[in-house]
Amino acid sequence: MHLDPAQLSALAAVITTGSFELAAAQLGVTPSAISQRIKALENRIGAVLIQRGAPCIATPEGARLARHAADVALLERQLAAEIGQETEPVRLRIAVNADSLATWFLPALQGFEYLFDIVVDDQTHSADWLRRGEVVAAITDHTARVQGCEAIPLGSMRYHASCSPAFRARYFPTGVTADALARAPILQFNEKDRLQHEWIETNVGRPLTPPVVRIPTAQGFLEAARLGLGWGMNPASLASPLLATGDLVELPSKTPFATPLVWQVRHLTATPLAPLTKAIRRAAAQSLA
Repeated sequence: MHLDPAQLSALAAVITTGSFELAAAQLGVTPSAISQRIKALENRIGAVLIQRGAPCIATPEGARLARHAADVALLERQLAAEIGQETEPVRLRIAVNADSLATWFLPALQGFEYLFDIVVDDQTHSADWLRRGEVVAAITDHTARVQGCEAIPLGSMRYHASCSPAFRARYFPTGVTADALARAPILQFNEKDRLQHEWIETNVGRPLTPPVVRIPTAQGFLEAARLGLGWGMNPASLASPLLATGDLVELPSKTPFATPLVWQVRHLTATPLAPLTKAIRRAAAQSLA
């Protein structure tokens, strides 16, 4: 089956941007041209590829075609490099958890001629992006192995359950008990973030439902803890300086808390992405436990 590259590019652009207008701006054409290309591709395949809406999302067939287009682009770029031909930069979509993005991940991307498109999601859910074919690789937790992917352990990200001294004095005057934890507001990156709840279960032996304050950025999360808006699991590399100055204090824990991370990349594109995988492993080795 021959597929038109321009139509595949339009499909990928709509999926990554979420709209026909933004896809048109990305590719330097009109929204009408994008619509025509998508319609022609749908007629060629005989299936709906995009669910129109705000945002537009891929159907399962659309996601498979977009994954195919991304794979082909990477393989063609590798071939061109091997025969000494110049190529245009390839867009590389990767799912990464927010704490990795805020701490150790970005330096690993230096020096690569890719147009990186980073999707932020919790490490326990980033594997879903791989399963749907919407990314070529992902940082996941150690339990979410994806069929058809290489899974490379990176190490463990260490966390400190931490809050401001004033917050501790207000909510934990007699210690970190189950009753106090049930009342004290927790910080949460989004509704998928379960680190605080996991820490509670580890330390009191049962689940609790404390009040929640949602802060959707890693740096904002740390600042919210410093300002006393709640307590939360802050990455050790971010929290340690504030713990040293006393701006944050750590809640006592039965055991050190860490989340094992894994780099997963599809088998088909593992070879062209091998240099990036090596850089990510090197960066992780310098920062993760």
